[in-house]
Amino acid sequence: MKYALIKNNIVEQISYQPVDGWEEVSDNVCAEMIKKADGTFDVTDEVKQQISDLETEKTNEANKKASGKQKLLDLGLTEEEVKALIGA
Repeated sequence: MKYALIKNNIVEQISYQPVDGWEEVSDNVCAEMIKKADGTFDVTDEVKQQISDLETEKTNEANKKASGKQKLLDLGLTEEEVKALIGA
């Protein structure tokens, strides 16, 4: 378990040692999380957007790689030649 200093329903700091006035929280709670009315914790909308942006970026990168590979194959390169060029 961890202990959190919570101000205005926002986790300010985390400690692994008990501190007077701090609330005991589960191990998955991190600083800057928001304590909801039901007592659970969630990340801020800003963090959710950053996570979404990273996932979108990864998906776009994978799609571009697959598209580029297919274009090389369409040009007549063999799988081995494409693998030698792009490593996949």
